[in-house]
Amino acid sequence: MQFSVLRESRGRFWSGFQARIYEATAGYDETLFVNHNISMHVGAPVLVTTRCDGSVMHRLQVPGDLKIVPSGFSRVWEIERPTLKLSILVSPALVRTAAERMGLDPARVALAPQIQLRDPQIEHICWAIKNELETDQPLGALYADSLGLALAAHLVRRYAPRSSPRVATGLSKRQLRRIIDYIRDNLANQLTLAELADVVNVSPSHFNLLFRQAIGLSVHQYVIRTRVEFAIHLLLNEKLALSEVALRAGFASQSHMATCMNRIAGVTPGALRRNAT
Repeated sequence: MQFSVLRESRGRFWSGFQARIYEATAGYDETLFVNHNISMHVGAPVLVTTRCDGSVMHRLQVPGDLKIVPSGFSRVWEIERPTLKLSILVSPALVRTAAERMGLDPARVALAPQIQLRDPQIEHICWAIKNELETDQPLGALYADSLGLALAAHLVRRYAPRSSPRVATGLSKRQLRRIIDYIRDNLANQLTLAELADVVNVSPSHFNLLFRQAIGLSVHQYVIRTRVEFAIHLLLNEKLALSEVALRAGFASQSHMATCMNRIAGVTPGALRRNAT
């Protein structure tokens, strides 16, 4: 079996997981996974034989069918004709931080193999990751990190044993002020969950939960809103080209800025500037 990678996350600064879309030729493959592997069928239906942890599955796979092969497990895979897959490799460290976010003891969390699975929530996250890989205007590392954490948390909740909950504490007013100031001071840069969490010295997944509790928005939503607010300020107070405004506010492109501003503020950058004159 040979693999041809069509799209991958390498070089995108995603934290705790990697993803790729690849085509596999007909044949046989055996892989021992170091990271947790979540694989979703995204191509035409194909007959597949899969073996993992003593279980064997031989059936037609269709788009949305999933496999979960935890770290330390091997998977044998045989297909009769070429197929298209989305493969996500989630680090054990990300699963541990997801367990912490849920108030669980990470040392007592272990994922169980699933070689034929339909799970609407995982499927939704996987399609979003696939779209992020394929789009010409990706939403960036912060958005991808949120998807990765959501996936890890769902894996812990549905496919790992539970342990005793631990009490989480909230962000202090001083911590919240520090992170808000940091976001505003670094809007032009690529912001990641790990970077922002490090400002207040908490784990990325725990930080995302605490931030939502304090603000009422996810970190990604808050950053986008702050970018829009700053872009509006520049449009109304500076004589800059729209492309320069987008760059200074940290948007991926001018069209990305227009899309976000129209969704949040109900007006496009061009219309805002015209109406202000």
